[in-house]
Amino acid sequence: MIKVLVVEDSPVVREFLVHVLGADPDISVVGTAQDGEQALEAVVRLSPDVITMDIHMPRVDGIEATRRIMESHPVPIVIVSGSSDPSEVATTFRAMAVGALAVLRRPAGLGHPEHEATVRELVQTVKLMAEVRVVRRWPRARQDAALPPCRSVGPAPARLRAVAIGASTGGPPVLQAMLAALPGDFPAPILIVQHMAAGFIQGFTDWLAQSSNMRVHLATHGETLLPGHVYVAPDNVQMRVTRGDRIVLAGDPPDNGLRPSVAALFRSVAEVYGGEAAACLLTGMGRDGAEELKLLRSKGATTIAQDEASSVVHGMPGAAIRLDAASFVLPPEKIAAALTSLVRKNR
Repeated sequence: MIKVLVVEDSPVVREFLVHVLGADPDISVVGTAQDGEQALEAVVRLSPDVITMDIHMPRVDGIEATRRIMESHPVPIVIVSGSSDPSEVATTFRAMAVGALAVLRRPAGLGHPEHEATVRELVQTVKLMAEVRVVRRWPRARQDAALPPCRSVGPAPARLRAVAIGASTGGPPVLQAMLAALPGDFPAPILIVQHMAAGFIQGFTDWLAQSSNMRVHLATHGETLLPGHVYVAPDNVQMRVTRGDRIVLAGDPPDNGLRPSVAALFRSVAEVYGGEAAACLLTGMGRDGAEELKLLRSKGATTIAQDEASSVVHGMPGAAIRLDAASFVLPPEKIAAALTSLVRKNR
């Protein structure tokens, strides 16, 4: 039985979440809290397996509550947002930067045509997150301690024409840190597929753009890839590249059950750029992109998998490592340095 703590300041919404979660035979809602202060106390008292967390609450908001919980009593946290405004959604990703694992739209109410689908998504996410082993987040002063320099990643491609990155659970803060560490004049385009609940990708993109030196935006069909730009795959389409350095967005069938999928992007990058590409597979459940990372390596591309110690879930990068698909296995703070070292060799 999965023990869930529901943190939500609205009594109506709180009761609704308790009802839809408690209706599943594998879930027991062991408690509720109406603000972050109560949540901190309840975590110690109830030892939940998963927390659903609101963001906007009195006294201690969801971001600060998430930070404190992950520093003291780490528990998988799912942000449940009632906002559809991109600027508000972007704020929710601050909670992921301090340790939340996923962000979801609040399920639609009874009678709404999307009620069953959105309830199912919440229940499935809570069950998946209950399986994740989370670790304590040290306070920022400790996190910011000096890191050893990254060693060179070895031979560089004659020309780096594109970087492709795939991520799932735990990916947003890793991507934020990586992009923030890259220079604004990075001489290649970067394409990202991040598995995410529908409706959040624009807010996620806006959040990435706030801390990046590069230009970060949602990809559009037919646009030309430019150096110094980051292209994020939109909801419910497969993003590929085509000859002529253009992006293709298509409603192709899901790949590995996913759309967008890392696999679709990586295959197209392998076909178009071959050894003149670099690809990174970051933290996430499943194995999306693992075989395609091996394909890229076979064509001479520089391939990087996130290491297990730094991954929230080592499914995707772990699958790639087992396939011998990764040229290098690195923690997030070394990946940006590795990419920078590649392009410096090209100059």
